[in-house]
Amino acid sequence: MSTNTFEPTFQSLQQYECPAWFRDAKFGIWSHWGPQSVPMYGDWYARHMYVQGHPQNLYHVRHYGHPSEFGYKDICALWKAEKFDPEELMALYRKAGARYFVGQAMHHDHFFNYPSKLNRFNSMQVGPMKDICGLWKAAAKAQDMPFGLTEHLATTFSWWRTNKGADVDGPYAGVPYDGNDPAYRDFYLDNYEHVRTGEDLSKWLTCRPWYTPNAKFRDYWQAVLREVVDLYQPDLLYSDGVLPFGAHDESEPGDADFAQGLDVVAHLYNTSIAQHGENRAVYNQKDRRPEIYKVGVLDIEKSQLPGINPEPWQTDTCIGNWFYDVKQAFKKPGHVIEMLIDIIAKNGCMLLNILQKPDGTIDDETRYLLEELANWFAVCGEAIYGTRPWREYGEGDSRVLLEGFSEEKVAWNSSDYRFVAKGNTLYAFMLGVPEKRVAVIKSLTEADRVASVRLLGAGECRFSQAFGVLTVELPEKLPTDYTNALAIDLA
Repeated sequence: MSTNTFEPTFQSLQQYECPAWFRDAKFGIWSHWGPQSVPMYGDWYARHMYVQGHPQNLYHVRHYGHPSEFGYKDICALWKAEKFDPEELMALYRKAGARYFVGQAMHHDHFFNYPSKLNRFNSMQVGPMKDICGLWKAAAKAQDMPFGLTEHLATTFSWWRTNKGADVDGPYAGVPYDGNDPAYRDFYLDNYEHVRTGEDLSKWLTCRPWYTPNAKFRDYWQAVLREVVDLYQPDLLYSDGVLPFGAHDESEPGDADFAQGLDVVAHLYNTSIAQHGENRAVYNQKDRRPEIYKVGVLDIEKSQLPGINPEPWQTDTCIGNWFYDVKQAFKKPGHVIEMLIDIIAKNGCMLLNILQKPDGTIDDETRYLLEELANWFAVCGEAIYGTRPWREYGEGDSRVLLEGFSEEKVAWNSSDYRFVAKGNTLYAFMLGVPEKRVAVIKSLTEADRVASVRLLGAGECRFSQAFGVLTVELPEKLPTDYTNALAIDLA
């Protein structure tokens, strides 16, 4: 790992090497939490509450009042986080298997979860009156977990143009929303250039490119991100989207096009070098072009890769909606475990958003999920932490669906295995319960001589090997009701 400082150029930053802690950790928990949790009505509330007829707009009007009179600034004042206990939650997250933790510095809503000198709408001056990021960092340190932060600010200038609108009909037709109030222009942003006459503001795609050409906002984003790095020295920094602010097409990326983004990434790494004597920081973004993602670690939202990637990568996902949503079903423990296994077999890590209510607590369903994960990691954690991809990521009939944000549970069968390795041990996850309690693994060759086989949580198993094919006798009662794992020691 380089101890030299980085320059804010692609040539310099593409020398980046992923730190060992990230490659070993495999599983992280994320708190995607802020004022948009207050209505408990899902993600993008700050945008959609200003879109007439949208379900979140209807909820807002009928629950709080019209957004010309009760706007998002007023939602922020309602967020109190009065039962927030980061120490208790972090201990639970570590027990549930997480080996890194990531908090949210700010979402697209332009509300900051830390005491910023650049934005008065922050959690020390409005709402909780707490340094949410600082409290998370202290709790993560107490559990010896690397600490990261996510930023979603780069898209805000165009994403939040809806607050400049007005209803087109009804009792408030033509009455400007509170985003037009000059007294709050610093919070709601002076982004009229993204609002065009007669345009349907409800359509997010029409405002692409997401990243505004507005030079003043770009410089503001850069200053904010430098402030975040200086205050918290995060081990991980995640940008929700692609590297700001250049053209994200098929053209060759140039340093000048991405000047602000490259500056922030270099500042993150150089801060880590100054602190540790080497770079231990990770930067995540979502542009899949190697010349861009190699400045850090590629992130893929609610999806993954089809096979083993030579460089480590990350899936970020959630148990339900991104913010607490009373309408949304949650993933079951087995689904989360199967996703994690498939991801690490392809050289990835999984960052899982655990939903918090506006008071800072988690509900019973979420706590049950975490407790089930804790029980599973107690049996199978050996096959997760510190492993690396094997020569094959798996075998069998079934594959995950790779279509956008699809995360459907796969109907695995007894032919389906996923592999990782550590030293001379090959770990084989049995994604379907083997028929007649006999596991048959076909990916070994005659050169792969098996010395012993253990079923994690149970012990040694009888096995035979012919022409490379490995057959393992399993007990009738398996150690976990979720995916079980074999530890195959190779001679």
